[in-house]
Amino acid sequence: MAKRISLSIRIVEGKNLPAKDITGSSDPYCIVKVDNEPIIRTATVWKTLCPFWGEDYQVHVPPTFHSVAFEVLDEDALSRDDVIGKVCLTRETLASHPKGFSGWAHLTEVNPDEEVQGEIHLRLEVAPGTHSRLLRCSVLEARDLAPKDWNGTSDPFVRVRYKGRTQETSVVKKSCYPRWNETFEFELEDGATEALCVEAWDWDLVSRNDFLGKVVVNVQSLCAAQQEEGWFRLQPHQAKQRLRVEGNLGSLQLEVRLRDETVLPSSCYQPLVQLLCREVKLGSQGPGQLIQIIEETTSTECRQEVATSLLKLFLGQGLARDFLDLLFQLELSRTSEANTLFRSNSLASKSMESFLKVAGMRYLHSVLGPIIDKVFEEKKYVELDPSKVEVKDVGCSGLHRPQTETEVLEQSVQTLRAHLAALLSTLRGSVRACPALVRATFRQLFRRVRERFPGAQHQHVPFIAVTSFLCLRFFSPAIMSPKLFHLRERHADARTSRTLLLLAKAVQSMGNMDTPVSRAKEAWMEPLQPTVRQGVAQLKDFITKLVDLEEKEGPAELDLHPLSLHAPPVKEGPLFIHRTKGKGPLTSSSFKKLHFSLTTEALSFAKTPSSKKSALIKLANIRAAEKVEEKSFGSSHVMQVIYTDDAGRLQTAYLQCKCVNELNQWLSALRKVSVNNTGLLGSYHPGVFRGDKWSCCHQRDKTDLGCDKTRSRVTLQEWNDPIDHDLEAQLMYQHLLGVEAALRKKHLELRRDPEAGPKEVPEDSLAQLLHVLQELREAHGHSPGGLHLSEPCHFLQLQK
Repeated sequence: MAKRISLSIRIVEGKNLPAKDITGSSDPYCIVKVDNEPIIRTATVWKTLCPFWGEDYQVHVPPTFHSVAFEVLDEDALSRDDVIGKVCLTRETLASHPKGFSGWAHLTEVNPDEEVQGEIHLRLEVAPGTHSRLLRCSVLEARDLAPKDWNGTSDPFVRVRYKGRTQETSVVKKSCYPRWNETFEFELEDGATEALCVEAWDWDLVSRNDFLGKVVVNVQSLCAAQQEEGWFRLQPHQAKQRLRVEGNLGSLQLEVRLRDETVLPSSCYQPLVQLLCREVKLGSQGPGQLIQIIEETTSTECRQEVATSLLKLFLGQGLARDFLDLLFQLELSRTSEANTLFRSNSLASKSMESFLKVAGMRYLHSVLGPIIDKVFEEKKYVELDPSKVEVKDVGCSGLHRPQTETEVLEQSVQTLRAHLAALLSTLRGSVRACPALVRATFRQLFRRVRERFPGAQHQHVPFIAVTSFLCLRFFSPAIMSPKLFHLRERHADARTSRTLLLLAKAVQSMGNMDTPVSRAKEAWMEPLQPTVRQGVAQLKDFITKLVDLEEKEGPAELDLHPLSLHAPPVKEGPLFIHRTKGKGPLTSSSFKKLHFSLTTEALSFAKTPSSKKSALIKLANIRAAEKVEEKSFGSSHVMQVIYTDDAGRLQTAYLQCKCVNELNQWLSALRKVSVNNTGLLGSYHPGVFRGDKWSCCHQRDKTDLGCDKTRSRVTLQEWNDPIDHDLEAQLMYQHLLGVEAALRKKHLELRRDPEAGPKEVPEDSLAQLLHVLQELREAHGHSPGGLHLSEPCHFLQLQK
């Protein structure tokens, strides 16, 4: 039994952002923070006040997380990026929206007095005194405080206030992880109602002290408990909130959903999984077919999520092809017009989209990657629409002449023809590179469609059925938005975006088999039609070979999860490495660039991607993977991998990434592959041991317990992650529970329908499903999974 808490995040777009550049525009991007920890950075959208991102993320978070914040910044090449504003959604807000928060939210000003973070460790007790009881407050340490000084640290001290009396700790210089171990006492009168206030401040010599956060303790509750000790989350200065005018900083459109799942042991889900698998294996049709009933009772907005869960569930059971084949049959049985086939947002269409992203993403990268890279590198001006052509000067210095519209159009056609030729050439040679499971699924789709629409007048229909998924729903969207398919790290600029859009339109025309209807929409695409017609012939030849290639691999191989075949690296790419020996200052110049590869056995490195690899860390020896303080190396993108050597001693490797997204992707990958290791650390030092002390907390014992908690539960969901079978079964159970009323209504209708035939309740699949749901509901009711970890002191309250 386990808790799986995650955030589904979609950052859609922004509008009415303020201009931050002298051009009257901005270059906005978003940073997503979970409890002040930067997790995601979107791409920058250049020169706009109404950016569109359309980026989706799945973030796994610990049970104790409190909020997720979306900060919008303006990227500047020569100075610090300007903060535009932020949207903060608390866990309580997200929990109040079971189907997820969706809509526009106004950006608010980033107020320094509210930008607090971190926790403070207190020991509180009521003790007997000479004349009266004493309220004793021991300020032990703090962690993850906000850096307020230019050097990336703070000089924190704590101020304790009670009934007009104030006492302060000493100042700890240059640390966000201070340790004080100081105790303060106050006389406590009977019936006292005032609260004890513990405030953290950053000391400044020449300016006012900066507020770091506070904790307000209910003394009456403490008197009842007598003593408490624990870590308390620092809270902002509520009294200093500024009055804001909503909307003057613009707005963000967001879709955020909190999933808090208690995943039971695998055995609890077996009845549900076996029931669904039996239905797929039988492939039965009619009003009692479970898959068809699930589709009918699923709303349009939930269909993609249900399709993905079902697809992954059957993929894990080796039945993905059978499941998709069943959906093909259901769709074909209710389709009378060939030109409407797979054009709706049916369960079949959504499931195939998910299938291609899970099973075919590596194939997509191998086919499209070189073409997309070339488009980005060339940055050629391409335009086919005469109404949008920009005539510019051409020629060498001193001989400039205006480039004619005809020249622009001719050059654009030549450029697009070259890209299409390269794409088709790569595609024709990739038949065997296409995953066996994908080939088998397309083969089955082709055969089913040809059986449903025989005859010469429908000879194109089986090909269009394949291309409707391969081209229209997979290749073409990836060409238009390569970042969303992990082909590029950044969105394209305006010129490159136009080239990609025109290229995607040409691929769509080929996918539609160059029908008259597709040509009539945009007449200015006509110059490309000869190339498109040639491409249609080549595409049909490719599909013919794809579906004719028989399953020589054998059925067992086809049923395997495609990502488990040949075990490709979990993560690979260039990183800078530095292994400190604790001698002298550390600078970015001490890093060495190497190519790293993470597999299910080890983290290895090599001078180049093709050279021989040397193992750096055995996977079983990893004890933690965490970020390093920016001040340690002068970079905010350094991570540390803590591991044991052959002698059992703890060692640390410091690896520097080029951006926050790459940093979090590596941390996520390392945490996932080592999640079951024994001896994982619960704390670590975010600094380095320089000279004779830790740079973070100034402790002089190198073997000292870490001053910050590890964050092993914070990971990013990636397209190439292994499937979590129990979680997918739990997600399907949750969905079915939500539509249980509709399922019961359907069950009554089937029992009353004389055409449905006699049905005995024990043999009725729908009745069995309802019984399985009831058993799972009871299993969840008896599980302790509903209990959440919370802050240790139940009497801690904020003053209203």
